[in-house]
Amino acid sequence: MPDYAWPDAEHRTLIGKRITRVDSPAKVSGQAKYTYDVHRPGMLYGKVLRCPYPHAKVVSVDTSAAEKMPGVKAVHIVQGPGANIHWAGDDIVAVAAVDERAAEDAIGAIKVTYQQLPYLVSDAEPPQGAAQEQGPLSMDDIDDMLDNQVPSQQMVNQIQQYGITAKPTEDILKMLKSDGATDAVLDAIRAATVHPGAGTQTKSNYQKALESHGSISEWTDEDHLFTHISTQNVSGIPGQMAEPLKIPATNIHVHQDHIGGGFGSKFSPDRWGIYTAETSKKASGKPVRVMLERDAELKVAGARPSAYARVKVGAKKDGTIIAWQSDSWGTGVLRQESRHHQAAPGYLSRRTGHRFRLDGLETEVASARAERIWRYGARRRCFLSHLGRTRPQQRLRSHDPSRWFC
Repeated sequence: MPDYAWPDAEHRTLIGKRITRVDSPAKVSGQAKYTYDVHRPGMLYGKVLRCPYPHAKVVSVDTSAAEKMPGVKAVHIVQGPGANIHWAGDDIVAVAAVDERAAEDAIGAIKVTYQQLPYLVSDAEPPQGAAQEQGPLSMDDIDDMLDNQVPSQQMVNQIQQYGITAKPTEDILKMLKSDGATDAVLDAIRAATVHPGAGTQTKSNYQKALESHGSISEWTDEDHLFTHISTQNVSGIPGQMAEPLKIPATNIHVHQDHIGGGFGSKFSPDRWGIYTAETSKKASGKPVRVMLERDAELKVAGARPSAYARVKVGAKKDGTIIAWQSDSWGTGVLRQESRHHQAAPGYLSRRTGHRFRLDGLETEVASARAERIWRYGARRRCFLSHLGRTRPQQRLRSHDPSRWFC
């Protein structure tokens, strides 16, 4: 190894020096241009017809009326007959027109027939049969059963069998009654055995940037695409767009001056990036702009997935853990599966005599983004594990929970 030492403070050129950000003057003066600010010459405005159902099959699509409307330059079917839709808001048809009003009117003229299918949109309970030993129910669990119209007697049976995590106040009971809880359910809650601190959870959250997802694409000739896109991955976008557009990546020119936030959610062109280019080709190569509206951003641009766990801990008075049982589940995978080796952080899973189970839950909501915790979620699993041992540690009072696994 070479013998190296940092330069002394007087001879350092960067470390310890005040560095001016090169983009600061443009941003603070309002001169910075984001993808949302781009308006190309002759640009057409794209709008998208979205599926209103969380799970459905497209039976038929009729765009004939929209194609004949004034100002409409191109209509592109994104998902046609036979396509299976897995979340409300998913893209069905894109329209490009001379202005937004014309595009919106054309969207309203499109007729789509759907076959609605069974769906699951709540992740507050694990997949059926996933956790063989269900733990005590929280008030969120009970409220979720009410939302899903679980029969009253079935709710009573579960409350009596598993107990509850905390004794509810009368105000909470009144709220449950207003949500549809029967007197039998409320009586079962009042009489249920309380198991404090048995459940932990981190629900889905949406890391939404000020600038939504979207792009403006145009064809400079038959085989060359010029695209402005809001992305964290400028250098990687051509390679991702090349295959679906059937052109070499070297034929795709990506331009972006500034990004209005991404937080890990803007690394691919996404479906709208591809069909914006496809719609442009149908419009004789003219620039077509599709920037997601805020409601569409929330529906289809993804979210950090959820994580739930029911944890039981056995410990000696000195804080030594002698038993651990946990069942956890959440969204963030493409299919339902268990990964026992990832059900807990390494410092726990290496211990013998401990039981862990992890289930990935597929729901009819938009895909996970940024932090796919079931594959790379050590921090989230550590958080759930910490919550599982906080209440016992509080009872022992004198023990630092960070030392329990030493």
